[in-house]
Amino acid sequence: MKNVLTIMLSMILCLSCVKEEISSSNTNMGNMKALWQIMDSHYCFFDYKKEVLGVDWNDIYVKYSAMINDKMNGRQLFEVLCNMIGELKDGHVNLIASHDLGRNWSYYEDYERNYNDALIENYLGKGNDYMMAAGLKYRILDDNIAYVRCESFSNTIGDGNMSVMFDYLKGCNGLILDLRDNGGGNLDDAERLAARFTNQETTVGYQCHKTGKAHDDFSKLQPIKISPAKGIRWQKNTVVITNRACFSATNYFVQCVKRFNRITVMGDQTGGGSGMPFTLELPNGWGVRYSAVVFLDADKQHTEFGIPPDIYVSLNQDDVIKGIDTIIEAARNYLNNQ
Repeated sequence: MKNVLTIMLSMILCLSCVKEEISSSNTNMGNMKALWQIMDSHYCFFDYKKEVLGVDWNDIYVKYSAMINDKMNGRQLFEVLCNMIGELKDGHVNLIASHDLGRNWSYYEDYERNYNDALIENYLGKGNDYMMAAGLKYRILDDNIAYVRCESFSNTIGDGNMSVMFDYLKGCNGLILDLRDNGGGNLDDAERLAARFTNQETTVGYQCHKTGKAHDDFSKLQPIKISPAKGIRWQKNTVVITNRACFSATNYFVQCVKRFNRITVMGDQTGGGSGMPFTLELPNGWGVRYSAVVFLDADKQHTEFGIPPDIYVSLNQDDVIKGIDTIIEAARNYLNNQ
């Protein structure tokens, strides 16, 4: 993304302005105050979380400061602080210690998974049955539908790899891009893949970042645009399959491609995670990861709690017993009838 470096530099400058006001006392209460203050100054979704979840950060301070005492050991303190930031229900918010990673994965753990690893082998095959490049696994199914499995955006997806893949699949009648359980990764990789599905520059969303300590101190919204890839671009109907474990960069990818022609999203709602994370440190050395940059969709709406599919489809357990992935079959049927 062209504006990422500018955003990060602006964030670093803003952080340096308020650093001295963060509690530096390496006591249980000092670390609790430091965590609360870091979040209070830099977290980007407070107004939205108050609107949707009813979370008041000042009330959170009162609630959790009352639980802190000097007799607590490190693990007890860690548990209380994790519960405190867990009130925000943000998968990008973590407390990082040598003994554990504090996390809130309710965005997918509270829902049906709608994905079964064992079933994918029935479509991709085994060993050398499928091709694999830059983390993308692909094969032509027996009804001449292309099936592409993208498990993560943490692998660098090269332009050359994608051009070879799309050239190989060009004779297919349609394409299924299966993103289920893709927890995200690199935004640039997500954009690089998305650029293969559009023939014109498209505004896919907006972004802004914190410019001050107040919860509503933000920069002006800046448009995010995807330009067509210079390599081979896919020109046929595509079904993108999602579930609740599609998070962060994957949520962003879905946000992008929903603006393109010939794209249909099928399955379950994505898990969300629309804030770009940043990390600071508590006095005791624990890391604090938090959402620092807001990404909105092209209609300037939040996608922090996920993006609904165009067509909801769930795994049918009777199909699972038979070795059939209900959602893949629904996607094949959809593409074969376009």
